[in-house]
Amino acid sequence: MAQPFTLPEFYVPYPARLNPHLEDARRHTKEWARRMEMLEGSGIWEEKDLDSHDYALLCAYTHPDCSAEALSLVTDWYVWVFFFDDHFLELFKRNPDREGGKRYLDRLPAFMPMERGAATPEPRNPVEAGLADLWQRTVPGMSDGWRARFAEATENLLNESLWELSNINEDRIANPVEYIEMRRKVGGAPWSAGLVEYAANAEVPASAAGSRPLRVLRDAFSDAVHLRNDLFSYQREVEDEGENSNGVLVLETFLGCSTQEAAEAVNDLLTSRLQQFENTALTELGPLCAEKGLDPAETAAVLAYVKGLQDWQSGGHEWHLRSSRYMNGGGVESPVPLGPTGTAGSSVPFGSLGAFGSSAPFGSPGSLRSLGSAASIRLTPRSEIARWRGHAHVPYQYVGPSRLPDFEMPFTTTLSPHLEGARVRLVEWAHRMGLLESQPGVPGSQVWDEEKIVAFDLPLCAAGLHPDATADELDLSSGWLAWGTYGDDWFPVVHGRTRDLAGARAANERLSLFMPVDGAAVVPEPVNALERGLADLWRRTAEPMAENERRTFRTSVESMTESWLWELANQAQNRIPDPVDYIEMRRMTFGSDLTMSLCRLGHGKQVPDEIYRSGPLRSLENAAADYACLLNDVFSYQKEIEYEGEVHNGVLVVQDFFGVDYPTALRIVGDLMNSRMRQFQHVAEHELPVLYDDFGLDAEAREILAGYVVELQHWMAGILIWHRGCRRYREEDLRRGTGSPFRLSGPTGPGTSAARVPASFARYAMS
Repeated sequence: MAQPFTLPEFYVPYPARLNPHLEDARRHTKEWARRMEMLEGSGIWEEKDLDSHDYALLCAYTHPDCSAEALSLVTDWYVWVFFFDDHFLELFKRNPDREGGKRYLDRLPAFMPMERGAATPEPRNPVEAGLADLWQRTVPGMSDGWRARFAEATENLLNESLWELSNINEDRIANPVEYIEMRRKVGGAPWSAGLVEYAANAEVPASAAGSRPLRVLRDAFSDAVHLRNDLFSYQREVEDEGENSNGVLVLETFLGCSTQEAAEAVNDLLTSRLQQFENTALTELGPLCAEKGLDPAETAAVLAYVKGLQDWQSGGHEWHLRSSRYMNGGGVESPVPLGPTGTAGSSVPFGSLGAFGSSAPFGSPGSLRSLGSAASIRLTPRSEIARWRGHAHVPYQYVGPSRLPDFEMPFTTTLSPHLEGARVRLVEWAHRMGLLESQPGVPGSQVWDEEKIVAFDLPLCAAGLHPDATADELDLSSGWLAWGTYGDDWFPVVHGRTRDLAGARAANERLSLFMPVDGAAVVPEPVNALERGLADLWRRTAEPMAENERRTFRTSVESMTESWLWELANQAQNRIPDPVDYIEMRRMTFGSDLTMSLCRLGHGKQVPDEIYRSGPLRSLENAAADYACLLNDVFSYQKEIEYEGEVHNGVLVVQDFFGVDYPTALRIVGDLMNSRMRQFQHVAEHELPVLYDDFGLDAEAREILAGYVVELQHWMAGILIWHRGCRRYREEDLRRGTGSPFRLSGPTGPGTSAARVPASFARYAMS
């Protein structure tokens, strides 16, 4: 069968090496698979299938430095997960059977007990038998924290198979953002990252495991693994198995392009995710280890873990070139490379000529060859142009008035009858908090005045988001919107101009002091308007909450304020963000979770917490958030690109990634917005009812959640009303200075950007 496209040139920035215990793992895992009844008689594999797939080779490549015992165990895990994939396909995907698939999946967590030594059920099939055996052999040497993380990743991998099955049933192809998010779960790479901790004897310290740098490294690793697999497996999955969960197919459908063009775009995204991994490792790991106070052993574990993820990337690529499971043009000539094998400590984290030019940590290319297979490192013109382009943006370019795409907005909202009073009271509150004046001892810190806060008209936004709010509730919502917007202006002015990232981090850490979970805790005396406003809003919001609700709400505020540091760091590097990182961080910079949390406050205990953490609810909220964030980006394009020298704008991110002009990027962003809106509607109409049934929710909980869907509809509609009604984005407002955080002196227009003072890296939570 002819290949549907030519494989693109891959960017492979790390050397691939081979574990010397490969043959031991091959012998062991074949015996194990036969003992678990995965081979003859299973109806899924014969011995020749296992031999040709060669999962021992995959693991020997991806874990080049581990012991023979660890390699055999890890190989068994991969045999199990691939067998599960094929087993589930045959039983429930070829002839779609969601109910049977759910019963099958619901039993599997019982074979991963959190309590050490707990009994497990009697296995009924090879998947259950294999999982029970592997869990017992793996977890004794790992902490409870690792066990919980790995069990969650395994359950995600298993349970999200139902998402794939539902899409097959409905003949539905996901949009690109939905696909990336769901592929992380069903594709299993976060699960693979957990096995890296085991194989490398490098368990990530609990204090750092949930941090942004470790999360981004894991997610970038996962996305790259999955996108690479999608390129190699397109023919098998799409043409043979009838799958529609494949990145090439997703972009082919979304962009309306040829299969070859979609494959090149997927490869570009794969490259971008690898380069995001490199940037995070180089710029964020060091500060993280210092911030968390990690000792030398803990720091070494983090570095060994990152090195293990690098090894997995390159090793996985080499295996895909050789496995009969995939489309690879017949594979390479030699079934096993003749280059160096792995030895403990034989390479250093972040070792890539591609990432560092001529100053790689390994030293000269000659020394690199002594440590790994230098021939396996591949830089491409496309990868290096993309790297250069991401740092080459020229700020303050003339772009003209923002253009708007056709918005799909099927929802409406009304405005609170308390709007006019809220407008007056917000200005009074801002004066009392000191938001409209210079801060003592901080030159140039009057980022707002009364004219600006009136022009921004944040109560208009609150009135649409919460049309049924009381006067007090509307004042509170308006205050949070104003505080978040002011804070996102304050950090660039006070810390961004001077690249004071350390000062910004210290200032951000202080903010948590004004949000005590313990209602009786004493807060420090505020030293500026930002702290004073937060202390006031927190007291008024958190007082009626239970402790767990306060903790959840504080996390939503902290995620927004921490995202301001991410923006400052990118601005300091003059770096346009990677598309996936941008979308995920944009939800935080926009304050999506904070404002959605305000919607959830009145839901009480009738809705289990598990519902809010479930895949469908998160998909619903993320789709709404992305629609609103991108809507803001298209309205604010001129303000941010021309007047503020910004790099954080979705239209600019698309321009940079695809190398296209403004109108083309705007069309792509408009299409993505509308696809996220359609996903929101799909989740509400099709996925939530199934979720309610799966959890057996009573009528009261269902009614509350139905109301929450309406609240999110108001949320999106209200944000669109605000953008159209406020004085922030029109060119006349920008020229007058009310739409931007600074009154720019000097000329504006084509050819005059060089005459302006680059005064701001400012963005707003609603910028």
